[in-house]
Amino acid sequence: MKAIQITEFGGPEKMALIDIADPIPGDGEVLLDVLKIGINYADTHQVENSYLSAQTLPLIPGIEVVGRTPDGQRVLALVSSGGYAEKATANKGAMIPIPDAVSDEDALCMLVQGSTAWHVLKTMAHQKPGESVVVHAAAGGVGVIAIQLAKLWGAKVIAVASSQEKRDLAISLGADVSVDANEPDLKAAIIAANGGKKVDIVLEMVGGPTFDRSLDSLAHFGRLITYGMASRVAPTSVAPGALMAGSKSVSGFWLAHCFAKKELFHDVIAELFAMIAAGTLRPVIGERFGLSEAVQAHMQMRSRGSTGKITLDPQG
Repeated sequence: MKAIQITEFGGPEKMALIDIADPIPGDGEVLLDVLKIGINYADTHQVENSYLSAQTLPLIPGIEVVGRTPDGQRVLALVSSGGYAEKATANKGAMIPIPDAVSDEDALCMLVQGSTAWHVLKTMAHQKPGESVVVHAAAGGVGVIAIQLAKLWGAKVIAVASSQEKRDLAISLGADVSVDANEPDLKAAIIAANGGKKVDIVLEMVGGPTFDRSLDSLAHFGRLITYGMASRVAPTSVAPGALMAGSKSVSGFWLAHCFAKKELFHDVIAELFAMIAAGTLRPVIGERFGLSEAVQAHMQMRSRGSTGKITLDPQG
C-alpha cells in the first residue's frame, strides 16, 4: 500500500510517500480500506514530536479515517496504525458506523473537531443559555462547529479570526459579531464586541498573547478553555491569586481522555451525526489534497490560512 511515513522528526518536509506492507490487525482490530483521511492540527505536532504524547519512529501520521470494513460497513475510526495510508487498522471499539445521510467528509469533521467543540462547550465550560462565548480561530475546524453548537445552545457568539473572509464565514454560520484577531488591543476589541461587558466563556487554542488578552477579558465567574497552542508560543504563566481576584477559571482539554468512554466519544459523535442528518449542523470542508500532497496540506494548516476541515484522498 501507499502511505506517508517519517523516519526523523521535523517539519512537513520530513514526510515521504512510500510503498509499505499492509498493516496487520491485532487482537480485536480490523483492517480498513481507507476512503478519506482527516488532517488535524495535532498531526503537525506528531511529525515534529511536540505532541502531548511522545511519538516513536518510523511513524505514519494521522489518527482518523473514514474506512470500509471487510464486511462492507462504512465507519469513522480512530486508527492504531497511522491514518495517512491506503489501509489502516482500528480497534472494533474505536469505530463508529456512519449513517447514510452523512458523507465521508462530513463524518471526518466530527471525530476530532466536532467532538472537541462539543466537549469544550458542554463538558468543560458548562455553557448556559444567554452567556457570551468567544471562539478563537473561528474559521478553523473546531471553530466552525463551536460557533454553530454555541448558538444552538443559546449563546451570544463572538468570532475571532484573522481575515475578513474568515470572519464572513463565521457570521454566515451564526456568529453574532466578529473580531479581527490582529487587533492591537485584543482585550478591548473582545469587550467592545460584547457591548462593553467582559465575556463568560473563551475557547482558546492559539496561545501566547491571544491567551493572555483572552484571560484579561473574562468576566467574574468566566471560564477560559485551552485546547491547543497553534502559535507555538506559550502564554504568560497564570498566577492563582489573579484567578481568585477575578473569580475566573482556566481549564485544559485533551480529547484523548474521552476516547475510552462511550458516553464521551461514541454517544457524542452519534449526536453530532444526528444534527448533520437533521440539517441543524453544517460541516465546513476546506481544502482537499491527495495523499501524495500531504506535505502541502501540513504547510497549509501550519500557515493558519485554512478554513474548516482539511482532508486527504488516499488515491490522490
